[in-house]
Amino acid sequence: MRKSYPAAPARIQSPARPHIAGSRLRWYLVLIILLAAVTNYLDRANLSIANSTIAAEFGLSSFQMGLLLSAFLWPYALANLPAGWLVDRFGPKKMFAWAAGGWSLVTIISSLASGFGLLYAMRVLLGVAESPFFTSGIKVTNAWFAKEERGLPTAVFNTGSQIANAIAPPILTILLVTLGWRSMFVVIGIVGLVVLLVWLKMYREPEAHEQQDLKTQGEMATGDTPGISRSWRSLFKERSTWGMIVGCFGIYFTVWIYLSWLPRYLEQERHLSLMNTGWIAAIPYLAGIIGVLVGGWISDALIRKGVATIRARKTVIVGGALLAACAVAPVPFIHSTFLSVLLLTLGYFGAQLPSGVIWVLATDVAPPGSVGSLGSIQNFGGFIGAALAPVLAGLILDRTGSFTLVFLSGAVMLLVGAIAYGLILKDPIPEMAGQRNE
Repeated sequence: MRKSYPAAPARIQSPARPHIAGSRLRWYLVLIILLAAVTNYLDRANLSIANSTIAAEFGLSSFQMGLLLSAFLWPYALANLPAGWLVDRFGPKKMFAWAAGGWSLVTIISSLASGFGLLYAMRVLLGVAESPFFTSGIKVTNAWFAKEERGLPTAVFNTGSQIANAIAPPILTILLVTLGWRSMFVVIGIVGLVVLLVWLKMYREPEAHEQQDLKTQGEMATGDTPGISRSWRSLFKERSTWGMIVGCFGIYFTVWIYLSWLPRYLEQERHLSLMNTGWIAAIPYLAGIIGVLVGGWISDALIRKGVATIRARKTVIVGGALLAACAVAPVPFIHSTFLSVLLLTLGYFGAQLPSGVIWVLATDVAPPGSVGSLGSIQNFGGFIGAALAPVLAGLILDRTGSFTLVFLSGAVMLLVGAIAYGLILKDPIPEMAGQRNE
């Protein structure tokens, strides 16, 4: 018999609520986070765009290049565990600022690399520096938006990664061709420092009375406000946590095959020039922008129509993963460049439908006060998969010289992600450790 939990308190109408609901500042904050996400992902994508150039300059094999491409991902995944707790503890303003300043400086220093060693070390530090960013973002939307509103703003700033992925191939390729890869790194780092200054000037927490109004209505509070909290270690004992870890692992695995190896695939398998690769690689990423927004909108719309919150989020996540798997699996067997790019575009659109929803799901599943921790734990699982993807793809390419098994492994992992979110994740995590749904 399933144990019942008390219903959330009825929404209380107060003078504070209309003010926060109508505040333009919260959307300005979402815009700043969006801009930061664009620069954040440009810092990640620069190595993928310069893949062939750096490999030739340093004499690297595909496996060594895979190690470089994943050097960011392992520390990023592991650093997410303490980063979530730090965001819950110190709040999004401080941790966002630390992250943006750190990743910008590391990117600039990377331009000084003269071989594999320093570049690898800087990619490791980049992973550590970026780890608090997206968790800080969901803490902001969690504080400023009601539950049925959070899907869209979370999706909006998550489109930053897709915007960056879309503009990275043409823009970074132009910088690479005209200035060289080192100057390309410096330009991206400077842009990040500018975003940091804007954030420090603009950000503030909701007023104290608005925070109290949100808590009264059963909403979550920011990291600086007391709330019901679980230690991040105890969260690992929950079934729903593992559904999120495994599910995110499967989806991010395939996303990072795209991010790490799509330009190389277009050059090697489709015999496109470097410049043409830059433009054509942008097409799936443009579809990804639409996918993130559509996914967030659908999940919020389902909730407004009365669908249970977690079911609404899971519908988008599972549906997107299944769509992506069906599109990616046939790619190795298609001879037409046009059709292969079309399928890759559809696959990436499907893989990005869950992108913003995965993050907002943490606010629906976690106890108040543990949103950052659970979001980071989920992201930890995702980026373990992301870290494995470039290395495994590099090994496959060295052994077979073909992308066939690369795309098939991506399709399988998407199915794993759909199953984990669909069947393992069931209920919200209870507020007290040891409390169970029966």
